[in-house]
Order: sequence, then C-alpha cells, then structure tokens
Amino acid sequence: MEQIQPKTGKFSLNYGLILGGISVVFGVLLFTQDLHTSQSPGLMIFSIVLMAVVTFLGIMAFKKANESYLTVSQALKIGAGIALIAAIIGIIYNLVLINVLDPDTPAKVMDARLGPALESGEITQEQFTQQKEQGIQYWWMGYPFILIINILLGLILGLISGLILKKAKPAY
Repeated sequence: MEQIQPKTGKFSLNYGLILGGISVVFGVLLFTQDLHTSQSPGLMIFSIVLMAVVTFLGIMAFKKANESYLTVSQALKIGAGIALIAAIIGIIYNLVLINVLDPDTPAKVMDARLGPALESGEITQEQFTQQKEQGIQYWWMGYPFILIINILLGLILGLISGLILKKAKPAY
C-alpha cells in the first residue's frame, strides 16, 4: 500500500508562520529597546541565521515525514515558501509599526542611513534633506524588494539544505 506523500506547502506554511512569529517578537523587542531603526550589521546577520535555522528545521521535518527522502526541488519549494510567508508577516508587522506604533520610523531610518554621509561631508545638508524626503515618500517601494530578497534567500537556503539533506527514493 502506498503512503500519501506529505505536501511541501504544509511545511512551508507552518515553518513560515514560525519564522514570521519569531521575527515579529524580535521586532517588538527591538522596538521596545528603541533599536528598530538601527542599521547594525549584527542584527541583519542574526536575522539571516534565524532564517537559515528555521528553514533547515522545516526541510528536515519534511524529510522525516517523507520516509527520510528529499529532493533538492522539494527543499527549494519549502525554502522559498517559508521565506515568502515570513516576509508577508514581516511586511504586515512593518505596516503596523509605521502606521500605528511609530509613524516616525521612516524618518528615523533615513537619518540613520544618511547621517554618517552628512557628518563626513560626503553630502550637503541640502542633499541630505532632499534624499531623506525622497526616501520617506517612496518608502512603500521597499516592500516588493523585501519579498524578492526574502524569496531569493529562501531559495539559497533551500538549495544548501537540499544539497545537504537530499536522499533519492530507490528506483525499485
């Protein structure tokens, strides 16, 4: 009797929700510490490591549910799915942050990004003001990039996990 093969979508959804939930909790912690506008590379590295761990765990869970078999294409689907779900949750949190919790977030982020260039003399005060206003005006354009970058990272993490964990079903 054949067993029903588990669906990659179920694992993508479950682990995407887990990653999204952890990311929101982390975002709220940053907000409470007034670090949500920080441009620290350490925070970005932590986020990528968190994404890698959750993606790897999701792919391992699928492999276990699939009688220890996994193809690279299944791992890619799961990795991209987890990243997509987590990105959508992250964007929703970001919208709540900007529209409810701290409407000045875009201005604070632009200050953090452009401040060092102004202080070092790379840009004038006029350029700073103009770039800050444009950044705030086109803030919404960052959301599609968040989705694209997350999905690309999910594909990369899925590929790496798939290459590590792959195990083909025997032909017999």
